Amino acid sequence: MTANDRHAGVPVTIVMPTYNEAANLPRMAELVLGLPIDGLHLKIVDDSSPDGTGRIAEELVEKYNSDQAAGRRRMSVLHRTEKDGLGRAYVAGMSAALAEGAEYVIQMDADGSHPVEAVPRMLGTAVASGVGLVVGSRYVEGGSLDEEWGRHRVLLSRFANRYARTVLGTKIRDITAGFNLWSAATLRDVDLATLDSAGYSFQVELKFKAVRAGHSAVEIPIRFEERTEGVSKMNLSTQIESALVPLRLRMRNRRS
Repeated sequence: MTANDRHAGVPVTIVMPTYNEAANLPRMAELVLGLPIDGLHLKIVDDSSPDGTGRIAEELVEKYNSDQAAGRRRMSVLHRTEKDGLGRAYVAGMSAALAEGAEYVIQMDADGSHPVEAVPRMLGTAVASGVGLVVGSRYVEGGSLDEEWGRHRVLLSRFANRYARTVLGTKIRDITAGFNLWSAATLRDVDLATLDSAGYSFQVELKFKAVRAGHSAVEIPIRFEERTEGVSKMNLSTQIESALVPLRLRMRNRRS
């Protein structure tokens, strides 16, 4: 039995939040929907992008669903009326995916930084091992960062991971990673509606609560690429939130 046979027909939804990703989205949709995974669905969550990303997403939905066989659509778009953080966008998209019957939900950026070709490996690992979380990790053996990352960004990223791991006492080496595969059971146990983080720290909070709920995590190495189009959404407020969230989670954990 091949790796593809093990997950043949398993409903998998990739949730991809977008904000001003018009230049990247068509290529990303082509790459994702070209993967050899029968049950794969791509869900775009667009926060009313002023550059027309939402309109492009609708055009792609029409394109990729036009020749579908009876059954599950290949692509959909969820339009949100306000931009209130990456975490909120993921909660909306992941909740919709669960309601639509996904057995696995994958988080992926729309800027091309996450290697699409790693998705079958992540899914195969989850199905074969039964773990609730597979992390596409930059910081396990074999993982790497694009050489375009400056020394300052590399040091900041490594520090953020070490800081969060130390504060929370977790063994996940890339706890800030945004490229993750979740089982439906894990996401239901965590209860997405209870998550507090609006920004990038959502990644840390969700992993921490999943492990606290008794779910195991496996990290597989990936190469994290620099985006080629558009600009990063990271700003000072999200950096401050990312620093405070681990402390808040630890304090709540002590009281519980």
